Amino acid sequence: MVLTASIARRYYVDGRSKVEIADEFRLSRFKVARLLDQARSSGLVRIEISHPGNVDLDLSARLQETFGLRRAIVVDTPEDDPAALRLQLGKAAADLLTEIVTADDVLGLAWARAVTAMTDQLTSLATVPVVQLTGALTRPDVEANSVELVRHTARLSGGPAYLFYAPLVVPDATTARALRQQPEVADAISHFDVVTKAVVGLGSWAAGQSTLYDAMDETACEQLRKRGVVADISGVFVDANGVPVQSKVTDRVIAINAEQMNAIDEVIAIPYGLAKVDAVRAAVRSGLVNGLVTHSPLARALLDAHNE
Repeated sequence: MVLTASIARRYYVDGRSKVEIADEFRLSRFKVARLLDQARSSGLVRIEISHPGNVDLDLSARLQETFGLRRAIVVDTPEDDPAALRLQLGKAAADLLTEIVTADDVLGLAWARAVTAMTDQLTSLATVPVVQLTGALTRPDVEANSVELVRHTARLSGGPAYLFYAPLVVPDATTARALRQQPEVADAISHFDVVTKAVVGLGSWAAGQSTLYDAMDETACEQLRKRGVVADISGVFVDANGVPVQSKVTDRVIAINAEQMNAIDEVIAIPYGLAKVDAVRAAVRSGLVNGLVTHSPLARALLDAHNE
């Protein structure tokens, strides 16, 4: 045991090679290898992978593997205050975006409170075009809008901004068609097809769980609910099976559509709150969202629901 511990210390702590250790102890390198394996299997050596931040690496890996996600980041926090959660998740999402976005990408941003929190936390970003994916949502309880979000990110990146001034939802389909034909709106929409990475909002189709739900009239909300809508992915509505739902109501929304979102290589959502379990599951099932930045209680609830 003493010999094994000495060899393990040389290898794991001092960084010596197996050949160097074999020469020192006058053993074959195969004997050294067997003793190192024995040190781990017996518990004499325990390897722990830690992270300097508050990301739960194990839970992140389980979430990614279980749902077949491209990326999953789970922030280990019991925090249940929405504003505090958005701040923590926004920082984690900003770190992720800084890491994965390269100069070859075109970044698409849809408005959501969590996406705004992310852009507020960005300190650097590759020089890329930034495309606005949703119209503006003007509400008394909403401080920022999609135009400001895209402009701020493009200024930080140093790349061009493709933005437009139009509401996210309008009273009728005719108005929506007219606005989509406006030059600046049409120009931004034409860039949807070249977006390679996007960050979107994800809401549960219920009062207080989706800013779009809260912005729409009660009749429209009920119509979509009767069609089976459980989730709103930045204006793309999906049912519990992840199937996009098209209706007269969706024609009133000025935003990226399901087909365009599906063509984007990587789409990341930042959901929070246990009320969004079904919405997140639907979004993942749809295939429109393949990356999540979330918090540990919601991640565990998603895994529990999957195993039931």
